[in-house]
Amino acid sequence: MPRSLAPRYWGAHLLAVVLVAAAVGLGFWQLGAWQEHRRAQAADLTHAAPLPLADVMGPDDPFPGNRVGQPVAVTGTWVPDGTVYVSGREHEGHDGYWVVTPLAVGSAGDSDAAALPVVRGWVADPADAPDPPTGTADLEAWLQPPQGTGQVDDDPGDDVLPQLRIADVIQHVDQDLYGAYGVAETPGAGLEPATLDQLPPVAALTGLRNLLYAIEWWFFGGFAVFIWWRWVRDLEGEETAAGDSPEPAEPTSVG
Repeated sequence: MPRSLAPRYWGAHLLAVVLVAAAVGLGFWQLGAWQEHRRAQAADLTHAAPLPLADVMGPDDPFPGNRVGQPVAVTGTWVPDGTVYVSGREHEGHDGYWVVTPLAVGSAGDSDAAALPVVRGWVADPADAPDPPTGTADLEAWLQPPQGTGQVDDDPGDDVLPQLRIADVIQHVDQDLYGAYGVAETPGAGLEPATLDQLPPVAALTGLRNLLYAIEWWFFGGFAVFIWWRWVRDLEGEETAAGDSPEPAEPTSVG
């Protein structure tokens, strides 16, 4: 039996296992804290006080990259004929569709103004969606940049889209659209809430200290494994050296 497995060394092996397990566990704990910090920062803007849409962007402005998830207050007139359905959207583990209706932003009755596509909610099947709203509305929505993954619409003639791309939505309306869309904080009647597709960007240094702590703990665990391995190797080396030592010669009697 190898010398390092002798019962008197079991305590040392157990100590090595405990130290490595603790280092790995603490490293993952710090990694979780780092991820939680980043998730928290990403969600912070979504809980901010809503701003008037005009204070965030205009109809001809590019999307402000620092306003992803910003709640905005929007007043306008629904454009029911521009309603589309965005496929491939999940809700509580079920595949379905976003129900999107443009809202012409401006004073009541100004249905020709530039419109903001509004995700009114989620539905399992477009056939089950309630009729599009008409008239005016005052609502709050989370602002989102338009999607553009390059996914091809297999049937451009219908009202089902594979992604919420402004260039696709504009084919269904007779007016300009904002370079953004909103996800209604309160779903429309007969619809389930839609979840945010994109969250605010997270600063690179957010939670960095926790990530460094995680790396430090894992380094300590690796160092503990190295020390244990060296100790075991030295023990086995001593045993080998003892086994290779020549037997002392027996004294010879004289006379």
